[in-house]
Amino acid sequence: MAAVTNTSSIRTTTDPQFDLVKQVRSHEVAVAELNNLSSSRPVYQKNGNLFFRTTIQKATTSEQKQLDLAKAKLERLHSP
Repeated sequence: MAAVTNTSSIRTTTDPQFDLVKQVRSHEVAVAELNNLSSSRPVYQKNGNLFFRTTIQKATTSEQKQLDLAKAKLERLHSP
């Protein structure tokens, strides 16, 4: 039995625009999830290979900064 694959749906990992769009979406989801947490909920933020406990506000600010940076990189990629 032969397997059939649709090559148009397979993305290469060398596509920087695709990677940046994935990063932007990931950060957008993280910000949305952090905004929906109760204030008493503990939050852990990854720094390197370790997780550190932090406040929701600090984690949201950090994710928003990363989101802004990813969006800026994506805009630079689109600009001539």
